[in-house]
Amino acid sequence: MRVIVAEDQGMLRGALSALLDLEDDIEVVGQAADGEQALRMIETLDPDLCVMDIEMPKLTGLDVAERIKEAKHGCKVVILTTFSRSGYFQRAMRAGVKGFLLKDSPIDELGAALRSVHGGGRAVSPELAMQLWEAENPLTEREREVLKLAGAGLGAGEIASRLFLSHGTVRNYLSEAIQKLDAKNRIEATLIAERNGWLG
Repeated sequence: MRVIVAEDQGMLRGALSALLDLEDDIEVVGQAADGEQALRMIETLDPDLCVMDIEMPKLTGLDVAERIKEAKHGCKVVILTTFSRSGYFQRAMRAGVKGFLLKDSPIDELGAALRSVHGGGRAVSPELAMQLWEAENPLTEREREVLKLAGAGLGAGEIASRLFLSHGTVRNYLSEAIQKLDAKNRIEATLIAERNGWLG
C-alpha cells in the first residue's frame, strides 16, 4: 500500500516514514510538513492512505480529511494525535477518517491499523475509544434503553410495561434524552443517538 506521512515535526515525520518503510507491504511515497502540502501530494501522488497529525500549519489534519471527502478522493485518512478531545474525534468521524490513533502507539500497532483501514475497516486506539465514549455519551443507561425501544416503534405505555416502569417515568426519561441531545422529538433523539453510537 502506498502511504503519505503528514507531520509538521521534521524528526518525527522522518522517523515515522523510515519505520513504516521497513514494513514489507507499505511504501511511503511522500512526506508533507503541513496540511496544504499533504493535500497537494494526495492529489498528485494518489496514495492509498495518508497518516496525518491533527495539529499542522496552514490546514489541520481534519481540514485535509474534509477536503478529501468533499473531493470524493479514494485516499483513506488515519489521524495520529496526542489529543483525546472528543470534539476532534466526532469531527474526524464526520470527515470520513478511518483511523484515530495516539502518537505514542507502538509502530506495529500503526502498521496493523493501516492494514485494517486499507482492507476496508476502521482503527481506533482502545484508550481513545474508551475515553471518548465515557466523555461523549451524555445518556444514562436507562435513557439509552428507553430511547432504543422508542426507536423500535414502541409507545410510552409499551416501554413502561417492558421495563417495569410507570408511564410518567418513561415520559421523563424520554424528555431528558430529547433535551440532552438537543432534539425536537423522540425520533430525532433516537437518530442522533444511533448516529453517534450511543445506544450501545
